[in-house]
Amino acid sequence: MRDVHCHILPNVDDGAKDLNESLSMLEAAKRAGITSIVCTPHCRDPYFDYDAMWDAFELLKDHANGFPLQMGFEVNHSKLMDLGLEWADRLCFDGSNEFLLELSVHADKLDFIEYERTIYELHGRGYQVIIAHPERYRAIQEDIDLARKLMKMGCKLQASSDFIAGGRFGKERKPAKRMFDELMYTYIGSDAHKESHYAYYKEAVGKYSLRGKHFK
Repeated sequence: MRDVHCHILPNVDDGAKDLNESLSMLEAAKRAGITSIVCTPHCRDPYFDYDAMWDAFELLKDHANGFPLQMGFEVNHSKLMDLGLEWADRLCFDGSNEFLLELSVHADKLDFIEYERTIYELHGRGYQVIIAHPERYRAIQEDIDLARKLMKMGCKLQASSDFIAGGRFGKERKPAKRMFDELMYTYIGSDAHKESHYAYYKEAVGKYSLRGKHFK
């Protein structure tokens, strides 16, 4: 199984603090059944340092004993607007057209109008947009049709596995369950920031991959 969302790179964001922690996370990922990882450090303030993140990726790759790693980013919409859409080529999953987009937790329905414009632009440039953890977004918690609309636009949805324990903000379990029941998700990502988070991933995949959809 491929983990498409993970903060495993050492000392670049709020994930692994050093290489030893990265390697411990990698071993936990293997135990959870993960066979490849897209490393997706935060592309948002205050963390974003493109060159340092690529250096961290190369460092981890050099110590991963051949485990399949791919570079990518979790791209915050506001940061993308600051950088400009021309940065998309540098922020997609390396060697692919996949693009992991993070929206604002506190966004309202009007904000989604701007998000839709950005997504249309990204699709027009040939990117497959993956929406990170839609179960966290207040607007989707209040109106799941917003998630359905993203799907109709061609987006794929990625659940972050900590929803199984209530999520980062404590309100993700219910909307995630509803979206799983309706087979709306394409991916479960670990969104791991530390070794223990892979227990959530193993539990989430074990439970929800039995509902008629296989998560790669």
